[in-house]
Amino acid sequence: MPSDLRSELEFLRDLGFTHLDLARARTARAADVLHDAPEAVGGDAGLSERLLSGLPETADIAAIDSIEILEAAAKRCVRCRLWETRTQVVFGSGNPSADLMFIGEAPGRDEDLEGYPFVGRAGKLLTDIIVAMKLSREEVYIANVLKSRPPGNRNPEPDEMEACRPWLDRQIDLVKPKVIVTLGRFAAQGLLDRAIAISSIRGEWQTFRNGIRVMPTYHPAYLLRNPSAKKDVWLDMKKVMSELGIAV
Repeated sequence: MPSDLRSELEFLRDLGFTHLDLARARTARAADVLHDAPEAVGGDAGLSERLLSGLPETADIAAIDSIEILEAAAKRCVRCRLWETRTQVVFGSGNPSADLMFIGEAPGRDEDLEGYPFVGRAGKLLTDIIVAMKLSREEVYIANVLKSRPPGNRNPEPDEMEACRPWLDRQIDLVKPKVIVTLGRFAAQGLLDRAIAISSIRGEWQTFRNGIRVMPTYHPAYLLRNPSAKKDVWLDMKKVMSELGIAV
């Protein structure tokens, strides 16, 4: 029955399975929930149809109450032009109840092909940073401001960031992190809603709505080009560790 399926999805989420390779299968099953069980999104059959049509309204996105269903809806999104050139939506990965959330700017080529954020060279460096913080990728949550790859890895356009913002806002609402680390200029701009020079605020605590602490730092791709900046990022991560009660 649909209610049993939803209970199973919630059970898998509570076990932390959202970071496993079964994520795509669970996403497809979550889409079935939307088709077969409008009660999963508040009993609104019209809402289910709008989400699955790929044209969700901002209010509809805000009504979704699970990461699995949010991901299923996001994978059908055509709110901006990037749906025409992406291979797939790169939604997010990790612990859906994490205390620490990393937000980058947009998927690159590797992420677009694999469907997971930060899986290329920059992703390996991010993993190394997380491990140095005495954590693992399975314990944190990782996402991007944009869920679709810009052609040629160009910078995100303002209208694309605006169109994708409801997905990110709802991700943050559902994960409820204590600390968010933004990676690079566009991640900080996208989250804090203002023009930002990353060098001017890097390492300085910011505040997101609902009082979530935000630590802006350099993107791992920048560190690959400028290895000397790794020491600055490590100083930032030590502040994050201290905020989360992790011994430095």
